[in-house]
Amino acid sequence: MFSSPGAVAIHIGPLAIRWYGVLIAGAVLLGTLLAQREAVRRREDPDQLLNVIVLTILVALAGARLYYVAFNWPYYRLHPGKILAVWEGGLAIHGGLIAGGLAVFLYGRARHLPIATYLDILVPSVILGQAIGRWGNFFNQEAFGTPTDLPWKLYIDPYHRPAHLAGFEYFHPTFLYESLWDLGVFAVLYFVLRRRLEDRPAALTLCYFALYSVGRFIVEGFRIDSLMLGPLRAAQVMSALLFVLAAAAVLVRLRRPPKV
Repeated sequence: MFSSPGAVAIHIGPLAIRWYGVLIAGAVLLGTLLAQREAVRRREDPDQLLNVIVLTILVALAGARLYYVAFNWPYYRLHPGKILAVWEGGLAIHGGLIAGGLAVFLYGRARHLPIATYLDILVPSVILGQAIGRWGNFFNQEAFGTPTDLPWKLYIDPYHRPAHLAGFEYFHPTFLYESLWDLGVFAVLYFVLRRRLEDRPAALTLCYFALYSVGRFIVEGFRIDSLMLGPLRAAQVMSALLFVLAAAAVLVRLRRPPKV
């Protein structure tokens, strides 16, 4: 059993530094260093890659927030001042992937960059960042699962429990499940597939989408705060769609001759 120490990492006068922001900043820094190292290895311009990273991060964060706000519009329509409060949580990864991917594509087209290669350079950093960022849910006591009495159960303060589960104290730590899965996907992409698929641009990116989607689909089934598409969980719908498309595309890509 474990519990969150609180959302605030440190107070500096009236300023509160939140763990969510610290984790995002740390994930961005580590991911950038990792991607630039890979760019150098592939003989791509690391400065140009840095431009792509900065643009992609800004667009992805905006997309992740807008996606989340759109699915929770009845609340944010009544609390418009909360729309920009990303430090309180509320970033939907699928919104970030859509917006970030579009940013890489459009910028790459405009600059005549090898888009598939840039995506392959970035995806290990992306999944590593997701693994780190998920711990923000732990500190914020959000995105947890159904009640449980397992040894690794997560204690949730009464204030953060939904009304219909107010009588329960312990819940599935879905942030931990997804973080561990993401770390596993990172290990497969970076240490197993990265060099093997280097001569097949976009194959590594497709593997990322397929592998991540499997874990997200499973973990989403435990959550009690899912964004919904009618009776369906939006993340499961998106994950299933991404898995089918990515798996089919990577099989097609692997059957084609490798890039010389």
